[in-house]
Amino acid sequence: MSNSKSREVQIYPITPNTRIFRSCTWDRLKFEIEYALKKGTTVNSYLIEGEKTALISPPGESFTEIFITELVNRIDLKQIDYLILGHVNPNRLVTINEIYKRAPQITFVCSNPGAKSLKSLFESTYPETIKTNNLNILAIKGEETLDLGEGHRLEFIPTPNPRFPDHLCTYDTKTQILFTEKLFGAHVCKYQVLDEGWNVYNEDRKYYFDCIIAPYAGQVSKTLARIKEKEIKIYGVGHGPLVKYGLKELTSNYQTWLSKQKSQEIQVALIYASAYGNTASLAGAIARGITKAGVGVESINAEYAEAEEIKAAIEKCAGFIFGSPTLGGHAPTQIQTALGITLAAAEKTKLAGVFGSFGWSGEAIDLLESKFQNAGYRFGFETIRVKFKPTELTLKTCEEAGTDFAQALRKKQKSSKPKALAKGNEAGTSELALGRIVGSLCVVTTIQDGVKGGMLASWVSQATFNPLGLTVAVAKDRAIESLLYTGSEFVLNIMAEGRHSGLMKHFLKPFAPGEDRFVEIEWEEGENGSPILKESLAYLECIVSNRMECGDHWLVYGVAKKGKLLDDEGITAVHHRKSGSYY
Repeated sequence: MSNSKSREVQIYPITPNTRIFRSCTWDRLKFEIEYALKKGTTVNSYLIEGEKTALISPPGESFTEIFITELVNRIDLKQIDYLILGHVNPNRLVTINEIYKRAPQITFVCSNPGAKSLKSLFESTYPETIKTNNLNILAIKGEETLDLGEGHRLEFIPTPNPRFPDHLCTYDTKTQILFTEKLFGAHVCKYQVLDEGWNVYNEDRKYYFDCIIAPYAGQVSKTLARIKEKEIKIYGVGHGPLVKYGLKELTSNYQTWLSKQKSQEIQVALIYASAYGNTASLAGAIARGITKAGVGVESINAEYAEAEEIKAAIEKCAGFIFGSPTLGGHAPTQIQTALGITLAAAEKTKLAGVFGSFGWSGEAIDLLESKFQNAGYRFGFETIRVKFKPTELTLKTCEEAGTDFAQALRKKQKSSKPKALAKGNEAGTSELALGRIVGSLCVVTTIQDGVKGGMLASWVSQATFNPLGLTVAVAKDRAIESLLYTGSEFVLNIMAEGRHSGLMKHFLKPFAPGEDRFVEIEWEEGENGSPILKESLAYLECIVSNRMECGDHWLVYGVAKKGKLLDDEGITAVHHRKSGSYY
């Protein structure tokens, strides 16, 4: 095992002729929304040795040196016949180039779009390499096979989606391992290679699905249908522990989650292009904000989409959002084409949104904004302009913007429906009875990597004596929800009767995406870093121990690590409601 700071490579035999090389990091690898749980990740590569040898999915440049060191310690690189790429991106090219310089005999295997990307990347980044060596590429255009000998017959399954148009899965008929690249993974780093006790990864896998898979539900559903007939013992995932013990359950969960995503009554068309990956990162965060609010999203990469696909998405959506980089002072041609289709096909009642990243100027973003404004579209959030790479705060702002957009669409739909009639029915009576349950008025506060969150809460209850624990119900579309995953720390500020109204009004008001919730609020930092409100009656510093999905809310279970009564003369402010159908 090789080690470099917080990076290391773990090697493990899965079957007699198949080994995994797990490039591990306990740090957040990228500023992308799917890494936001900050549990690290593994980038999984695989070596299959038959009569011929294949290496599958080498890691990115963060691991280039230690990965190649471990690889050459175990095999002469000149013995590798094939380098199979389930996905091609510039970050991986550094490692690919180092391998190729040492082993020019290698044949690259990737999907047809991947072959075009690989050739283009080499020509622009490492022209000297391909001048010295011929670039041997086997482009997979359909469900083709490759025989490595000794029973290892590889079946290739192109599984494109808008974010990864070159996505390719590989199935080994001998070991019955499906190498899934981006499917069924999770960004979590532990020494555990297989998924024994697989339930512990449920939250991580669901979060990964919500961020990576949900916006492409249609395409991924087709992929699941294509692999359904194969006898699969292990998912050789691209990230996280391999899926063996929980394979049936995870596959079933994917089918359920995909069906739910596709059946959402309200849909958003998210159309973007991305030159360096920054705009794609923003798109991912916006998509996550939309889906967490219970609205469907169809993400479309304009660089690969057909005109009819864009037109169909625009016609059926309730709102659309455009994202673009600025290249040479202009929007990419594909974005301009999609813009023309949208202006011609979208009704003026549809909600619009614009975002984008740029280096030195942002003309493309200005173009999109002005075109939609001049056409009379209403915007669901203020236009987002990001210079260079996004930060933690930028991604949180984008997520909140996506949630605001979805909430605006839901509000619009609700106002257009006829109001319910009498309350004398059974449901109405139950709601009136439920509303008589009272709760303490509290404010939940937290800070994660400089991103602050605050929420008024009255659905709070003590849950356990040992450990001292409590539960807080958090609506899925609340901004603070994404800051309260397992392991996150927060403060429960309990309000005092008679001086709670100011704080209540403050935290009830709508906040713009990324807006500081604590302006003009007196607070001090707790030991866990979260704000303690000075007007509180008491407070508890807590850590999230567990979460349970409950309809339109998450039930967050927190263990109290420290607490203090700030006013022993005061009494707790209590929230009285008339109905259980609203706060």
